[in-house]
Amino acid sequence: MSIYFLAAAIAVGFYMAWNIGANDTANSMAPACGAGAITFKQAVIIAGILEFAGAYFVGTHVTQTIRAEIISPESFIGQPQVMAFALFAAILAAALWVFMATWRSMPVSTTHSIVGALTGVGIAAGGTSMIAWDRIGHIVISWVSSPLFSGILAFALFKLISISFPPTAIGKKRVKKYFPAFIFVTFYIIFLSFLFKTPLGENLQLSDSYVFSIAALLSLAATIFISALIKWKVKNYDPENIFRLLQIITACYVAFAHGANDVANAVGPLAGILSIYEHGYIGAAVEVPGYVLAIGGFGISLGIFTWGYKVIKTVGCSITELTNTRGFSITFSAATSVIIASKMGLPVSTTHAVVGAVVGIGLARGLEAVDFRVLNRIFLAWVVTLPVAAVLGYLIFSARGFFI
Repeated sequence: MSIYFLAAAIAVGFYMAWNIGANDTANSMAPACGAGAITFKQAVIIAGILEFAGAYFVGTHVTQTIRAEIISPESFIGQPQVMAFALFAAILAAALWVFMATWRSMPVSTTHSIVGALTGVGIAAGGTSMIAWDRIGHIVISWVSSPLFSGILAFALFKLISISFPPTAIGKKRVKKYFPAFIFVTFYIIFLSFLFKTPLGENLQLSDSYVFSIAALLSLAATIFISALIKWKVKNYDPENIFRLLQIITACYVAFAHGANDVANAVGPLAGILSIYEHGYIGAAVEVPGYVLAIGGFGISLGIFTWGYKVIKTVGCSITELTNTRGFSITFSAATSVIIASKMGLPVSTTHAVVGAVVGIGLARGLEAVDFRVLNRIFLAWVVTLPVAAVLGYLIFSARGFFI
């Protein structure tokens, strides 16, 4: 493998990270931005910092390089150069598709883009028998299950908030009395996501019962602190005013968690190529150097700063009108549904969950509150993600003779 190919791989990995930032930022910041809780400028700054922090400090240091659940690394035994180019082709194909989607301001799943690209590469390398088609079927099912579950949860939560805290004097009294419960549940979900069935929880060697107990204690401490802060700073207990704070907290959590989780879509294949360059071989999993995580984190942040506004506007402003209570319902429901599905081993997309929650909030106000023209365009982008990325992956891998 030449140094020029390695340089090209690093550039493509950075390009993929940039596209992840430009497109997936909407997952965390669009609801808060659309509700007016934060400005577009604040959204890209907050998301840029938290996405980089999540990618660099919490991003997985050992990652699958070729997603063995789609195609097996054993298919390339004795062909390290071919496998290196397979990784290169997959990441370039996925990046090109995400770029096109972002250019059209359409939110798509970067994970599904990588899977689609790997499918095309696998077919080009060894035919359809190389592909685990049952996993592809699970992803197709998730196009419906992810947004449906998140949308139902957001619909129910928003209705609960609307009924419990009407915009009246009674609603303000109820907010003052019961708002700590919402703080507790929000932080409980956040702490569980970092401790339950995660590398951090495994490293701490905590049993499930200890994890639930520790998450509860940390959530209680956070509830006491924030409740005291609100009592000190806030004079008007209007529901919209109070839920603005929780919406910003959940948005920040989703941004941090997204950086930690999705940076692997950019740096996983790149780490595999580096392993082949340095050692001449690669396994199903490989150590990801810190500087590679930094490249991915910086690329994500740069994508947010430069093009992040495009998809934020679509998700936060174009589907339905948002407020702080609606925005909180969206981010909380999306985060909760993704956490539950991930712990159950189900393939889900944060993008799909957020869009589903936005639609659920819109439907809570009636069909006329949802712009179905925008929604139809988004769903079309979801449907074509796998095949388009697969075709691009197939074409790029088939043209490897021009590169290696």
